[in-house]
Amino acid sequence: MADTDNLARLLADLEASPTPYHAAQVATQRLVGAGFDLVELGKDLPTSAGSYVGVVGGSLIAWHFADDAPPSSFCVVGAHTDSPNLRVRSKPDISSAGVAQLGVEVYGGVLLNSWLDRDLGLAGRVSIADNAGANNDGVQQRLININEPILRVPQLAIHLDREIRSDGLKINPQTQIIPMWANGNSQDGDFNDWLASELDVDASQILAWDLMTYDVHAPAVVGRDSDMFASARIDNLLSSFCATYALADAAANSAPGTIPILVLFDHEEVGSASATGAAGGFLSNALERIGAAAGLDRIGYLTALAKSYVVSADGAHATHPNYVDKHEPNHHIALNGGVVVKRNSNQRYASDAASESRFRMACATAQVPTQTYIHRNDLPCGSTIGPITAAQLGVPTVDVGAPQLAMHSIREMAGTEDVDHLTTALSALWCSE
Repeated sequence: MADTDNLARLLADLEASPTPYHAAQVATQRLVGAGFDLVELGKDLPTSAGSYVGVVGGSLIAWHFADDAPPSSFCVVGAHTDSPNLRVRSKPDISSAGVAQLGVEVYGGVLLNSWLDRDLGLAGRVSIADNAGANNDGVQQRLININEPILRVPQLAIHLDREIRSDGLKINPQTQIIPMWANGNSQDGDFNDWLASELDVDASQILAWDLMTYDVHAPAVVGRDSDMFASARIDNLLSSFCATYALADAAANSAPGTIPILVLFDHEEVGSASATGAAGGFLSNALERIGAAAGLDRIGYLTALAKSYVVSADGAHATHPNYVDKHEPNHHIALNGGVVVKRNSNQRYASDAASESRFRMACATAQVPTQTYIHRNDLPCGSTIGPITAAQLGVPTVDVGAPQLAMHSIREMAGTEDVDHLTTALSALWCSE
């Protein structure tokens, strides 16, 4: 059976993290509660032994200095905080047939049908003109979470779409996924005014926003034997939070000479090409600065990097019992069957024999079961931050993850025991020699 404390912690963190910004905040709070010091990445990094965490937007990096001696390598676990969703446009006020709607933009590979007939809340961050001068740039970033069913996208009645039975559901993302907000026509500026009232600021102070909709239905343990759970954003907050718990548990017992690193990226679902994504300089710049703070010069940093190791932790496809033919027949994956090592010869995953074996040995030491995922030849394979990070750093990288179903749905599904499997595996990796 799953560790109920670990599972309860994960479900609470999933519910508290409707956006990448909230996820980074929740993970930071977990680490600070475990003794990590919060640092500003825009300032000089600490040079003394200790545990530290820094946040930029929806991304986070955390590390631990075991002692004052310069390190010989880094051991990095990376995941991502973003999930596919519907994001509020800059000019969102729309009226149609006497109904006020909110204009949204599709973010990532959304399973659009899963967003129909759902009670949607709204969350994200808002930039506010800070006339009090609390920030040097005169702008304050505020998080907001309206955990109430204020939006809904109703599906067209079957009586008006008779072809759905023969042709299937087809959704136009421009015209047929616009949430209803209220009865009555809306005017330009209505949303801005409403947002200002929720934040208790003047409407003129709102400069911009990064806001997204989400299902307000709470995570839940499901199944006859309570051995599965359903939630939004399992991809990839399950990996993000399991890695956070693992670092909190393992930091003080990390392998001598190795700096354990946790990095949570934003924007993986749209290609990772951003200032806080895996294709940018967020990780490489931070690693060099962390190395310098630990006493490494440039040559020493590059030498340590050559001895380092990266784990890319992201959701893995479990075998769907209703679509077994969509899976590679000799590589079936089971919920609660253990951590999945993902392989792809075309480098959609970064795992190879060398990087895979190190991870499997850590799992064996911790008595964590493992599985192997390989994609069908006749279907295009998704990818992760793994190949991107491997290319950025030139470091051996393995792609792993917990198995799940309904990936990219508004509500996904995973096994309760795999929360412990992944957390234990990552903790063992950081503690291994």
